Amino acid sequence: MRIFAGHDTPRKPPLCHGFSLFWGLIFVFFMRSVQVRACPTTCHCIDKSGMTVVQCMSRNLEKIPSDLPRDTVVLLLASNHITHIPNHAFKDLHYLQELDLSNNEIETVDVGAFQGVSDSLLVLDLSNNRIQSVPKEAFARLRAKISFSNNPWHCECTLQEVLRELRLDPETVNEVICHTAVQEEYAGKPVIQVLDSGINFCNFHHKTTDVAMFVTMFGWFTMVIAYVIYYVRHNQEDARRHLEYLKSLPSSSQISKDFDTISTVL
Repeated sequence: MRIFAGHDTPRKPPLCHGFSLFWGLIFVFFMRSVQVRACPTTCHCIDKSGMTVVQCMSRNLEKIPSDLPRDTVVLLLASNHITHIPNHAFKDLHYLQELDLSNNEIETVDVGAFQGVSDSLLVLDLSNNRIQSVPKEAFARLRAKISFSNNPWHCECTLQEVLRELRLDPETVNEVICHTAVQEEYAGKPVIQVLDSGINFCNFHHKTTDVAMFVTMFGWFTMVIAYVIYYVRHNQEDARRHLEYLKSLPSSSQISKDFDTISTVL
């Protein structure tokens, strides 16, 4: 006679646990893969020789998409209406090697615009935009070959320092033209040609600063002199009035004569 103290709980065969774990891992891998490979709706993503190429050309974009695949290697954003490259615009794209932002309307580039891609980026195209100046720190540590051609550059000290640290595309370097300059005689000339001739825009900057300081000091000096002249003239006028007042008062001799006359009459 068998006596049961309670009901035995049926156990799943170990094989079922194995299948559950296997499909769980597949699901997690699939979800991560979808997250990594997700493509913005305004762009077209393709796999080219194992590299993710994101094509967003001519899509009327006004800003850089924020939902780009993390494994993007080539990002093509040419021929849009982008006006600004903000800080950390590409911070999650650690595999990015080529970035094309040509033929946009870019006017400003933030200091931290390329943070996160400075080590991986090999090609950067910013040609045919509206950039007049850029902060020197924006391109710090970039090793990429850069195209700056056909922008309305203002040639001055900061631009000179930026170009000194960068690898410019040799095929377009002569198309980096001074649209305006601290010295108007250099407007319309290639920046590299001007710099190679021995011109140092930073010297012009210092001279301009010195002239401005001289003009300021001269202005203060003129104001001080004008105040001193006004003060002296004002005091002279007061002294003249006081002297006239004293002259108008009767003298002591006149008072004595008047007193003698009154005494005689009495």
